[in-house]
Amino acid sequence: MPLAVMDLGAAPPPWILAPFILLLGAIAVGPLLTPKLWHQRYPMFSVCMAAVVMTYYLIGRRQADPLIHSLQEYLSFMTLIGSLYVVTGGIHLGVAGEATPFRNVVFLMIGGLLANLLGTTGAAMLLIRPWIRMNKYRITGFHIVFFIFIVANVGGCLTPVGDPPLFLGYLRGVPFFWTLFHLWPDWVLVMALLLAVFYVFDSINFRRAPQPVREKETAQETFRLAGAKNAWFVLVILGAVLLRGAGAPWGVPEAIMAAAAALSHRFTDPTIRAKNDFNFEPLKEVAWLFLGIFATLVPVIHTLTVHSDKFGHPSDLQFYFMTGSLSAFLDNAPTYLTFLTLALALHQPPFHLLNPQEVAMFAANDPHTLAAISLGAVFFGAATYIGNGPNLLVKSIADAAQIRMPSFFGYIFRYSLPILVPILVLCGWLLIR
Repeated sequence: MPLAVMDLGAAPPPWILAPFILLLGAIAVGPLLTPKLWHQRYPMFSVCMAAVVMTYYLIGRRQADPLIHSLQEYLSFMTLIGSLYVVTGGIHLGVAGEATPFRNVVFLMIGGLLANLLGTTGAAMLLIRPWIRMNKYRITGFHIVFFIFIVANVGGCLTPVGDPPLFLGYLRGVPFFWTLFHLWPDWVLVMALLLAVFYVFDSINFRRAPQPVREKETAQETFRLAGAKNAWFVLVILGAVLLRGAGAPWGVPEAIMAAAAALSHRFTDPTIRAKNDFNFEPLKEVAWLFLGIFATLVPVIHTLTVHSDKFGHPSDLQFYFMTGSLSAFLDNAPTYLTFLTLALALHQPPFHLLNPQEVAMFAANDPHTLAAISLGAVFFGAATYIGNGPNLLVKSIADAAQIRMPSFFGYIFRYSLPILVPILVLCGWLLIR
């Protein structure tokens, strides 16, 4: 049963929310204030914050169910992230020609489309290394930030495979093609605006680069795909994801994903991974940090669920911004379920999340509200490094490539607030209001 619809009893005390806040704060300022100490000790800090929450629920409340469910979600999340990371790390996509602003826009647009077939995680892991290579002579942090905006988040809102919140909606009864039919105008608007802004920024960056550097870009690359057999392992992983939707018990899809990753790692030519500068450090960072995030999220979702009746009867625009603002800092999947549960309960007659037929009726009878919740969860996941799983993984790969990335707050104040948020506000005002 989803954590957002569990009956966990009375709300936890406010102090138990502190581990989540402290963990977010540490992720934000730790690399800035004490970078060396942070990179040595962040696993221990994440585990300590998780231990506080676990102690409260296991000893203070004697409730193991929410922790068990959170652990299962974490293992499913890491299995998906990890298997795609390993498999796509065995695919080397060669790119040729000068990385002009127009070519970059086309690349990002293709990545956004591909996210609907491979999921944002799959598309991001497949394309981030070619993206870095094709721009390697003039790459800056904004190239990676817009990749996160488009490929790792916004692009994947047209199918349930595209992003975890939409997949959860599909599992609960939302028809498979509902997202395509109802969300495509928002997708077109936000994608077009983001690509237009990127084109302007990249044109300035391109003109500033000396002519020899511009001519040198990707001169040694050719259009070549190595490790193509790993595409079959990607399909196996996506099949395992869909198997979960068909009602497979927990653990079976995860085992299939893990087996696909192990076979890929065993039978892929090591020189291909060497060309990709493949190593496990980015995955290790994501695993440790999200262990703490998933654990400390339990009292946050618990509190939101208990007090959901105090939200009143939000408008569609309010649903959009409430889901979005929380999805930027919480995992967007349980945030989606929390507000979907609220919307179902407020419907007349009330619907229930555990009844797929009623959820399908809600999608048909109240598509604007469901669209607002879906778009808020998917789009605003790009607002911070921790809003969606692939974001932090992409950042870690960029850090490993020695690209100067914005800090946690730098990402928010230099890119999210001045660029992404105004575009998303405009989308809400024009298409949701």
